[in-house]
Amino acid sequence: MATPVRTEGPGALAPDRPTGSVPAPRRAGGTGAVVPSGGPIARLGRVTRTAPGRLRLAGALLAVLTLVFGALTAVQVNSRAAAAQRVVRNSQPLSQSAAEINRSLADADATAATGFLLAGAEPRAVRERYEQDLRTASQLISESASRTPDSSPLRELLSKLNQQVPVYAGLVETARANNRQGYPLGGAYQRYASEQMRTVLLPAAAEFSASEDALLAADMAAARATPWAGYLLGLLALTGLVWVQLALFRRTNRVFNLGLLAATASVLAAVLWLTVTATGADTALARANREGGVPLRALNSARVDVLTARLAENLHYVARGSSGAYADLWSKTTEHLVTTNPGRETGTGTLVRAQSLAPAVAQAPLARALSDYQQWRERHTAATALENQGDYQAALDATVTAREADAAGTAEAAFAAADRELYDAAVLEEGEFRDFALGVDKDLRTAAVAIAALGLLAAAAALRGLGRRLAEYR
Repeated sequence: MATPVRTEGPGALAPDRPTGSVPAPRRAGGTGAVVPSGGPIARLGRVTRTAPGRLRLAGALLAVLTLVFGALTAVQVNSRAAAAQRVVRNSQPLSQSAAEINRSLADADATAATGFLLAGAEPRAVRERYEQDLRTASQLISESASRTPDSSPLRELLSKLNQQVPVYAGLVETARANNRQGYPLGGAYQRYASEQMRTVLLPAAAEFSASEDALLAADMAAARATPWAGYLLGLLALTGLVWVQLALFRRTNRVFNLGLLAATASVLAAVLWLTVTATGADTALARANREGGVPLRALNSARVDVLTARLAENLHYVARGSSGAYADLWSKTTEHLVTTNPGRETGTGTLVRAQSLAPAVAQAPLARALSDYQQWRERHTAATALENQGDYQAALDATVTAREADAAGTAEAAFAAADRELYDAAVLEEGEFRDFALGVDKDLRTAAVAIAALGLLAAAAALRGLGRRLAEYR
């Protein structure tokens, strides 16, 4: 007789499983906990089969998207703020300091030659100007070295400048001592000192200046870069918010969800803030570069050319006309300053270019500088005519003199007037740069904080808006 099978109560046996049936969920370690079957995609599929699950998934995606938009856009804008700060506090001042090193060394060389020509009658002002030029150059070299990383290739240039300035000064002092004693060797020392300046010091200073200009351009480009990632993330966040609201409208026939509307408004406000601030920063920095940066670099180049022309003029008389090299240097440099056509000056010379690029505030001093330069050339031509007639002393007196009564009519006086006007124009152009660039970094940082806060607000509002819909399923 068959034993009956119990199907109820303790010890009941489970009936045989039909063939092809789904296996029961596996229990882990005898604890009774059910281990879900399937991977993440399968679990995600089960979640999205229900309306509450889809709402939870939409809320999570919107929260992540708006938070990522706020955070990454804030980081991107803040990096531009840091670049704008570097432009104002580091790059532009260092660029101008490098240009001033170049100008100070060129001026020291021209002034030393002037003092040599005047010999024992050298005015104190000439000597003080020469010494001040060397002090300025040495101080700026030291300051630039303190701001330049040890690994930077610019350290080698600064080291060369720092080592060679005392060497040059020693040669000038030797020339000066020999000249005061009437030894012809003084002229040779002065010319050799100037050669060292033009072949060693000034090329190194010009290379350093060009490198600093390149760093300024890189920081300017970084500060003006368009935040494309922020715009893309903002567009994605807005698209997601609009899509979820349309889906809710189709399912519930409710037009508005206040939470999602607030989130949309927050993201839209952040995108608008980003657009206004980025555009304003780009406009301000572009104008700073156009009204100050580019004209100032052109003007610095013209100032060095003017000093080189003055040096050539002086060294020609130091050599007492024994070499045509300095007359050739004068012709080459003045041609580089302006291109002369009959009756007028036009072209792409450095001085003409500086005037054409100058902002309105610097136009007047540059116009006066060009007029003084014209007068200087006329006086130089007159002195050259005297020299060609064999009257060296008269030619020298027409170029530079220690007699106060005659000083106003010399080529030196016309050069000094042009140099002063160029200095005034440089101060004005540097001021224009700072006026337009100052404060851009603060505007960008304010925008970064606001965008991050709006992204957080959008995430909270989206979660709250969808949470209200989820509550209806409880």
